[in-house]
Amino acid sequence: MEAYETYQTPLSSRYASKEMAHLFSPAHRFKTWRELWLNLAIAEKQLGLPIPDEALEQMKSNLDLTAEQFDIAAKEEKKRRHDVMAHVHTFGQVAPAAAGIIHLGATSCYVTDNADLIFIRTGLTFLLKSLAVVISRLSAFAAQYRALPTLGFTHFQPAQLTTVGKRATLWIQELLWDLRNIKRARNDIGFRGVKGTTGTQASFLTLFDGDHDKVEELDKLVTKLSGFDYAYPVTSQTYSRKIDIDVLAPLASLGATAHKIATDLRLLANLKEVEEPFESTQIGSSAMAYKRNPMRSERVCSLSRHLMVLHQNALMTSSVQWFERTLDDSANRRITLPEAFLTADIVLSTLQNVCEGLVVYPRVIARRIGQELPFMATENIIMSIVKKGGDRQEAHEKIRVLSHEAAHQVKNLGLENDLIARVRNDPYFSPIHEELEQLLEPQTFIGRAPEQVDKFLKEWVQPALDEEELKVAVADGVKVELSV
Repeated sequence: MEAYETYQTPLSSRYASKEMAHLFSPAHRFKTWRELWLNLAIAEKQLGLPIPDEALEQMKSNLDLTAEQFDIAAKEEKKRRHDVMAHVHTFGQVAPAAAGIIHLGATSCYVTDNADLIFIRTGLTFLLKSLAVVISRLSAFAAQYRALPTLGFTHFQPAQLTTVGKRATLWIQELLWDLRNIKRARNDIGFRGVKGTTGTQASFLTLFDGDHDKVEELDKLVTKLSGFDYAYPVTSQTYSRKIDIDVLAPLASLGATAHKIATDLRLLANLKEVEEPFESTQIGSSAMAYKRNPMRSERVCSLSRHLMVLHQNALMTSSVQWFERTLDDSANRRITLPEAFLTADIVLSTLQNVCEGLVVYPRVIARRIGQELPFMATENIIMSIVKKGGDRQEAHEKIRVLSHEAAHQVKNLGLENDLIARVRNDPYFSPIHEELEQLLEPQTFIGRAPEQVDKFLKEWVQPALDEEELKVAVADGVKVELSV
């Protein structure tokens, strides 16, 4: 397989952000390889190896590959059947003074693995910024609807009231945990460094005539030149594939969060209470012209499932790396790692678009509350009767009978809930007839939901988004427009 095909960018990159698509592009990958070879040469020269200045200058001047160099690399790989050596040869053609020292003492994983770690760390940073924007947008929605009563659901059956904003905080809290988990994974990423073919650094020990101190210093210098604070203390030929597990786990977890949010929105769309954005010219169905299908939320669910299962690849790959390495990880990782980041990127951009255009229908929400609230108000009615001197058990039996009669009207006859009308017409409840409107006020059933929203946004969301890199991302974030 030719070089440009071997590292062909996955199809999903078409829909990812430009920066994420570029991160995993062949052009960026091979430029990063050349930067790593340059860093190795700089460090080796600094520690005394006879590498001419001209070699370093030629390498610095040819870090970007031209279309012609891509063609050369493709032909070389077809001939040599080795991607790294094809690019060593190609780099040497445009930096002839360095041709003899490019990749000196290194194994292929010096460039492939170290480059992957660079891409992973950068990709996680991109995702952190995108996630912060989504949290910001959804937080604005929660604040706007902090006090709007809505019917709660447990088991997708009517339950006590909550508010539209309070429900949104449940989504945001999980996104904050994803922010924490991705940040932890990003900050924990180290560098493979300069470790040699089986991780023993034997080739570099030979280059430096048995000087262990210089070999250790070489590892530190290259690590620093490549922008990392530390290198993993021991490796085999590769960095441990367990690192990929630790990276893909928080991305899979993000997928679970996004899937839950999008599923809730799909259910709310069916109830006609909350809908995702829908353009005036958008078509929901080719046959049923009236439909407004939640296509964006469905896309989030679809891609999130893909994101969640990619973690399994990392687990299985890590578990079968025999001894110092086997090559059955390579083809898998070349698909899995870019796909995970590109998919997470698309999930977040789609979710941002949804959150920026959510449509709430208060009258539909109020109507559904009106259908269920009479049943929920029965306890309040009982307590009010007791306060007026009534007997609790007698009141309970009276309201139980009326409730079942009203339920029959709703379930068997398809009529509206007339429980309150029945209470008004029953002389037993006459002492509280004037209080019924107050007893049925939805705001009295939402508890501390509005205050919980305020406290959560102030004490948890704002501090998380106030971190400098995230604050800048939120401030610079632009509205996402998507094709359906």
